Amino acid sequence: MDMRLFEYALEIYKTRSFTKAASNLHIAQPSLSKQIAKLEQELGVYLFDRKPSSIEPTPDGLCFVKQAEKILQMRDDLRREILERKEGIKGELKIGSTAITGGHVLPPLFRIYNEQFPNVCLQLIEESTERLIDLTARGLVDISILSLPIEDSRLNTKTMLTEPLYLVLPKEPKQWMPEKLKLIMSSTKLIKQNAFPIEDFANCPFILLKQGYGFRRTVLELCARGRFEPQIVYETSSIETAQSLVGHGLGLTVVPEMIFHRSAYQTSLAYIKLDSNPTRTLVFTYNKERYLSMNAKALIEIYEKQS
Repeated sequence: MDMRLFEYALEIYKTRSFTKAASNLHIAQPSLSKQIAKLEQELGVYLFDRKPSSIEPTPDGLCFVKQAEKILQMRDDLRREILERKEGIKGELKIGSTAITGGHVLPPLFRIYNEQFPNVCLQLIEESTERLIDLTARGLVDISILSLPIEDSRLNTKTMLTEPLYLVLPKEPKQWMPEKLKLIMSSTKLIKQNAFPIEDFANCPFILLKQGYGFRRTVLELCARGRFEPQIVYETSSIETAQSLVGHGLGLTVVPEMIFHRSAYQTSLAYIKLDSNPTRTLVFTYNKERYLSMNAKALIEIYEKQS
């Protein structure tokens, strides 16, 4: 079976249109229709239901395109591995990360990587955790940096680091703060000396990342261990925006240690320890069934040497 037919069927499935697929594949639409009809005749089944408004895969067609995608991925992986054996580390590396993590972990890593492997083009893909898990599982991103848990069975993980979490509050006492905290807020020394149970803040307004971000789940699970559901007043895709909202007295948030160290200069914020010593763990994440390129392995090795 001609490998091009797999590509044709996949493109029709993605675009739900013979016309659009033909345009993307740079072939004539009648030729594409003829090739698919020939494939269907060879298989003895219809792959697509030709409706007036759209093209939908049949149950047999859905089975075909799923297997075709795997075959094409294996082909691409084989080509890449053989090319790397011949030419070494070069080409491109697609790295996925959320903004909260990428902005702190990746810049020094990219600098060293560029110095050692100038022939590799690094592409940063910034998306939500949910989106990056999907892209990595489908092989559209080579490797992603995400926080546990990763529950997609298609993915492998390799631990990067585990870091503490801090509660972030405005330095000026607010009416919604617990009474004992108001008494302590006037002294930076007392703030550093005390650690608080998360349940003390059950009635406070929370500012969280939006749905689809792994760190949001981390905070929700932290609150669940304190036996309460947070009162969410604002949602954002940026931890910096969350901290700015906190600085204006609109609520509190939670940040990982890497954010705390970078933001400690902010005079409007107070970083509070929690007595349960909560943490998050970052991992390198990649598709367990796809070839992990030398480019990706080099990135992991550079990080491990710097740690």
